[in-house]
Amino acid sequence: MGKYDFLNQQAPENYVAGLGRGATGFTTRSDLGPAREGPSEDQIKEALAKRAAQLGSGAGTSFGGEKKDQEGDNHEDDDRFQDPENEVGLFATGAYDRDDDDADRIYQEVDEKMDRRNKIRREAREQKERDEYERNNPKIQQQFADLKRALSTVSDDEWASIPEVGDLTGKNKRVKRNQQNRFYAVPDSVIAGANESGQFDTSVEADGAKTNGETADGTMTNFADIGKARDKVLQVRLDQAAQGSGAESTEGTSTSVDPKGYLTSLSKSELTGDINVGDVKRVRPLLESVIKTNPKHAPGWIAAARLEEFAGKQVAARNLIARGCQYCPKSEDAWLESVRLNEKKNAKIIAAEAIKQNDSSVRLWVEVYALFFRHTAPKIQNSLSINSVLQAKNLEDDLRAKKRVLRQALDHIPQSVAIWKEAVSLEGPPDARLMLHKATEIIPLSVELWLALARLETPESAQVVLNKARKAIPTSHEIWIAAGRLQEQLGEPAKVDTIMRRAIQSLAKASAMLKREEWISEAEKCEDEGAILTCGAIIRETLGWSLDEDDDRKQIWMQDAKESIDRGKFGTARAMYAYALRVFVNRKSLWLAAADLERNHGTKEALWQVLQKAVEACPQSDVLWLQLAKEKWNSGEVDEARRVLGKAFNQNPDNEDIWLAAVKLESDAGQVDRARELLSVARREAGTDRVWIKSVAFERTQKNTSAALDLAQDGLDRYPKAAKLHMMKGQLYEYDHEPAKLTQAREAYIAGTRAAPHAPPLWILASRLEEKMKLVVKARSILERARLAIPKDPSLWVESVRVERRAGNTNTAQNLMARALQDVPPERSGSLWAERIWHLEPRNQRRAVALEAIKKADNDPVLFVSVARIFWGERKLEKAASWFEKAVILDSDVGDTWAWYVKFLQQHGEKEKRADVTNKCESVEPRHGEVWQSVKKDPRNAGKSITEILKLVMGLVDGWGEKAAVLQNGV
Repeated sequence: MGKYDFLNQQAPENYVAGLGRGATGFTTRSDLGPAREGPSEDQIKEALAKRAAQLGSGAGTSFGGEKKDQEGDNHEDDDRFQDPENEVGLFATGAYDRDDDDADRIYQEVDEKMDRRNKIRREAREQKERDEYERNNPKIQQQFADLKRALSTVSDDEWASIPEVGDLTGKNKRVKRNQQNRFYAVPDSVIAGANESGQFDTSVEADGAKTNGETADGTMTNFADIGKARDKVLQVRLDQAAQGSGAESTEGTSTSVDPKGYLTSLSKSELTGDINVGDVKRVRPLLESVIKTNPKHAPGWIAAARLEEFAGKQVAARNLIARGCQYCPKSEDAWLESVRLNEKKNAKIIAAEAIKQNDSSVRLWVEVYALFFRHTAPKIQNSLSINSVLQAKNLEDDLRAKKRVLRQALDHIPQSVAIWKEAVSLEGPPDARLMLHKATEIIPLSVELWLALARLETPESAQVVLNKARKAIPTSHEIWIAAGRLQEQLGEPAKVDTIMRRAIQSLAKASAMLKREEWISEAEKCEDEGAILTCGAIIRETLGWSLDEDDDRKQIWMQDAKESIDRGKFGTARAMYAYALRVFVNRKSLWLAAADLERNHGTKEALWQVLQKAVEACPQSDVLWLQLAKEKWNSGEVDEARRVLGKAFNQNPDNEDIWLAAVKLESDAGQVDRARELLSVARREAGTDRVWIKSVAFERTQKNTSAALDLAQDGLDRYPKAAKLHMMKGQLYEYDHEPAKLTQAREAYIAGTRAAPHAPPLWILASRLEEKMKLVVKARSILERARLAIPKDPSLWVESVRVERRAGNTNTAQNLMARALQDVPPERSGSLWAERIWHLEPRNQRRAVALEAIKKADNDPVLFVSVARIFWGERKLEKAASWFEKAVILDSDVGDTWAWYVKFLQQHGEKEKRADVTNKCESVEPRHGEVWQSVKKDPRNAGKSITEILKLVMGLVDGWGEKAAVLQNGV
């Protein structure tokens, strides 16, 4: 056979050239002759199947045979496994065993840990972003909240005296005048009707009525009034519907029914008018239809009975609910409703029948017992009379009836914990103990019954009872906690820790371990009940549960302690700090937090103990040493404070803070020579610019001006860029008030501004000196050069405005203020806004300017004080006090804020509140504030207490801008 011999052979049936490679014939419009139309899809499948039968193989895959089915299966598999929770495929026949549960639990713990990591930072960031968005996009309601609150102070007379809004433009008058001048064509029917209005018609209709709109009895029918009445009725119904929708109630509608709450809503409704009576008439057929179509539906009978009760038909209500109990004998609600509707005598018979029909219903037994016996015991009179004897007999009979009912209930339902508890409460301790023993045998899984039995037993027997309970209920943490509290009562603190350790092991083994937050709640409960040792043991064993070293454990534990302190659980917080310090021994922040807890909510001895341990753990921390020395000093133990500072010197020989603390200690104790000697040694051992500054300040307070000047010059030789040394040198010259000395002071300030050009107080002192010497032009020039050196400092701008204002140049001051508010960043412009509010704005504009300032310069204590003073001036004392509180909380280190607050309380506060604020100021010891620093560092006020300084500042804060140029004594 030749190579192309098949060309001479007959083609197979339905053969199409190129079909195997997918090429088939087709016809187009450009074809000159008709091309043969290709086979259809069915013909192709048939040909492929026949060819496959001849070859003895499966159908081809070129045109969707097996391949298409295979792709369909793959597509089905893909859809099946798109959902990871769909285990129809691979794991459809697998069993969910304990290993799977452990794996799911481990994955869940991993997810919780990943979510807990950086949770505090994430929440803080989200809260900050949320606050920023709300501050930048306030709601309309928030913007007008203060104005709405102000409306509460408007009296009725003031409200009535508010004038109506007038038409100032006259536009409405012109519109009305134009409308009156318009004319319209009147229809003929109107004219004809007007002509006939004055005529009499004697014709009569067929029904005998007159035709002029009168009724048969001669009265006029006013259809307009009828329409108004109809509209009024519709309005009342719409209002009722609106009130129902506003409360999200669905009662009374035909399209929506609340199956759980419609009986309760029906019990709250009242009949208050003819409209409600009509509603009752409409609802009654509906409920009758319900109970007829479904007589086994107890809520329908109850609703029908309550409807009759509210309609005032008590007998009908009782008959309805009695029929309901016959049709629904197993319904607890129906029987209880019948008991409620009947009198006590009949109610007892109904209750007996109800219990007979439902003898295993705990709810029926408990409700019936509560209905007939609880709170019904008669009170026995004190006098010995026949009435008192009868009352005692009635009480005894009543108690016996209670016991009889509860024991019958226990015979029918021995597994009810509620009935056992009620029955035990009626017995004395011996009988109650016997009953609880029986109850725990019948219901061994009730934690309440085991704990109640343990409370009634002696300590030795209670241990036995708790051991049995622990074996019966190995997953109960309450039993372990009760065992720990029992050991605490027996005075065995070591056993408390042992029991809690075993509890954690047992609960973890039984997969019944609580979360950290739940254990903290249990510890706080123990603290509330006085079990401090058990509380501490719980914290020690569970605080680190589920936390790894990768987590920020220190931050998490400090946050937990802070939350417990906020809830008033100081014992729990103390235990948290103790546990955290066992893990992080050398963390100064933890020791400081623990010391703050003892200082604010603990005893003096506990604070000393914490600080003593802190300095032993962190000997290089000068803050801890200084706090311990300060506490000893405040307690009057000067020698002990010296000993603490001596130990601090040994650990930190070059620390300037410890040297200066020792100098302050000796200076306050009156040991001037020893303080001077310590300063001399400090300048040699730890010679920093700060030591030299304190040395100059010490000699200045001792009125030794020459020695102070020598020390200032020596310090400047070593530290020429120390701005405070330049300021103190200039003030020492300026303090003498001699012309020659003032010239030297000017030279000192000029030298300082050249050596330390970025110190705003130095520029301000130089400007005030020139202003003091009546050289306003020179003062203005100094401040201009200062603003060029430090362009965004608010204090320089404020001083520039004050210079112009003291010179009487109000317009220049306003221009400077406008430039200042543009150049200074908004977050630092609080003092600028305060200066503008009080000295550059009229009184009626202050509040509006303050609102604008709050929006732009948020969280500034100086601005908060200004807002409080505005409310103070408007006699809105509560608002003023709240803004003073905000300012103090925002930055408690500003002494001027405390002075304004105490000054306000002197006029409008109580004595106790004023004393409390003063004590807080003493404990905080503020160090900043424009007026506070000037007064505190005045040599004449050396050695004065915080309270004395506070009183001096209170007399100077008002109008300080005018006094500052004259009273500059401190830096």
